[in-house]
Amino acid sequence: MAATARGPWARALPLLALTGMLIGCTTATTSSPRSTSSSTTPDPSAAARAKAERLAAAYDYNGAIRLLTGMPGAQDQLAELTRRKQAATAYPDNATISHLFYHSLIVDPARAFSSPTARGYDDYMVTIEEFRAQLRDLYDRGFVLVHPERIAGVDEAGVAAWKRIYLPPGKQPLVLSVDDVNYYEYMESDGFAARLTLNSRGKVVNDYVAADGTKRQGRFDVAPIVDDFVAKHPDFSYRGDKGTLGVTGYNGVLGYRSSMIKYGDTDTTRAEITRATRVATALKADGWRFASHSWGHIDFTKDSVGILAADSQRWRTEVEPIVGPTREFIFPFGADISTAAPYTDANAKYRLLHGQYGFDYFFPINSATPSWMQLSAGSLRQARINVDGLSMGRALANKRHVLWQFFDVAKSIDARRPSVK
Repeated sequence: MAATARGPWARALPLLALTGMLIGCTTATTSSPRSTSSSTTPDPSAAARAKAERLAAAYDYNGAIRLLTGMPGAQDQLAELTRRKQAATAYPDNATISHLFYHSLIVDPARAFSSPTARGYDDYMVTIEEFRAQLRDLYDRGFVLVHPERIAGVDEAGVAAWKRIYLPPGKQPLVLSVDDVNYYEYMESDGFAARLTLNSRGKVVNDYVAADGTKRQGRFDVAPIVDDFVAKHPDFSYRGDKGTLGVTGYNGVLGYRSSMIKYGDTDTTRAEITRATRVATALKADGWRFASHSWGHIDFTKDSVGILAADSQRWRTEVEPIVGPTREFIFPFGADISTAAPYTDANAKYRLLHGQYGFDYFFPINSATPSWMQLSAGSLRQARINVDGLSMGRALANKRHVLWQFFDVAKSIDARRPSVK
């Protein structure tokens, strides 16, 4: 790839509802003027039954059953919920759960693929059309979104152990993550969303500026698109789980220029921090998690422990107050701190990240296999598969590539992508 000063790869990227009503009306008579009155009394049990169905659709059978237990008239629904619970079984091998990751989506391919950073966008990004097609294919193939914390947990003694995920036949767990949800300065005017924000109803959407300068709000990136998809298909999410958003800090967070290191301690920066925090809080309330992607998108394989420590402290100081504490760490460039050998306390970088900064879930990259996972004494390490122009191009040339197990690569490819023209 030609060298460019723009983009993180230039810094080191390698590579429903039921409602009951009682309506009463008076009857008009010949002895008085016509009069009509009405009253609406909600049926509390109808709302509870609808909520129970939503819980069950997301595989929380126990929650649904608890909600309806003892409710008059709910016996038939309880029996059906019990049947569905009994049909669900524990996923047989959590170590075989796959993890796909994306970067921010291209909204306007014409601008992205004609910009000075076109080669990088072609290599590392996916268009909205491609993502929507792939999302539908994942759903049709029975994948269900789960958080890494569902796969294994770390107890108070610091011991990691597998957990059980109960799903009906034909369903399989899948982890989803998105890198660099920062809307970097270099992406401005290149056909991407500008930031994540809240609309008038408090829902997370994107701000987007079209080529003609028109400002719009809508679903222009992974998180809002997945939110909308799960609202229509609740069985695509395990008990409300969606995905993990990996964020750096050097250009701020979620599209807000919130870094005091970069932009100074000003009223403007503080206002950006407040806006970003509101959006992050809404994302977490709606099934999203955050991961550190480092502050400066540095190389954790090559850089020294001292450099890693300084960077980790910057992330804790500038990013954690916005997104909240997290135990998930996504390696920039997939640059891991070990070979395939398990992490141990003999590894100084692991001691720093796990022991000092509290990360328990680590995510490198490995697109050679559908899944790779390692449970050590105190942490989980799961390799991720990149979905981007590079991996899709390789899949088109090799029908045995792992991406074909998740979606039809050829049908999802955007014809406007330069590398496939």
